[in-house]
Formats: sequence, C-alpha cells, structure tokens
Amino acid sequence: MLAALIPSLIPLVGDVLDRFFPDKEKAEQAKREIEAQLTEHLSKIDLAQISVNRAEARHRSIFIAGWRPFVGWSCGLSLCYVYLIQPILIFIMGQTGYLVHLPEVDFSTMMPVLLGMLGLGGLRTWEKHKGLTK
Repeated sequence: MLAALIPSLIPLVGDVLDRFFPDKEKAEQAKREIEAQLTEHLSKIDLAQISVNRAEARHRSIFIAGWRPFVGWSCGLSLCYVYLIQPILIFIMGQTGYLVHLPEVDFSTMMPVLLGMLGLGGLRTWEKHKGLTK
C-alpha cells in the first residue's frame, strides 16, 4: 500500500530538489537516491509486517491466531447466505404462504475483503504448487 505512494512522492521531491540543485544531472541523481531510500524503507516496513503476521499465526490464543480464519469464514458464510440461503428461504417461505422479508446483507462492502483473501489464497496455492514454499 505504501509502495503505491512512491510514484506520487517523486514528482514532489523532484520539484523541491530542482529548486536546490539547478544542475539537472545532480537533481536527477538526488531523485534516484531518495527513491532508493524510500523503496528500501518501504521494504523494511513490509518485512516487519510479515514478521508480525508470522508471530500472530503461531500464537496459541485463538483470539490472536484465529482472526484471519474468522474473517474468511465470516465472508464465506455471508456469501453463502446472500447467494444461496436467502433466495432458497424466500422461495420456500413464499411457497408455504409465509411472505417475509429476510434481512439483506450489503455484500458490496464485504466483497473487497473476500476477493482480497481469495487472491492471497490463490497466490499461496500457486507458491505451493511451484514448490516455492514448504
């Protein structure tokens, strides 16, 4: 997420550097150095987050290690409710004479979470298939 900021930060840094370095070559060199430092810093942040994620996953408490599976199951159950259970229940209840309005889930806010988790799961499966992880 933070890596996406680099392209937007470089022009701002470039404008500032152009004021301090009238020589174009020196300004470009300074821009490259700043971009390299930003990239290095962001990669350190990513590595720190990975170590936090690894520590959370190894924790014995279900409240610390189990939040990702909980989010996955919640999204999966919501998807099942929205596209399977609710329409079937409405049909069955309508056929038996009970016309009720079941609560609707605003799945548009949950879909990015579900798709992100599915994407990460697919990437993990691909890594395992290629033998890149144990």
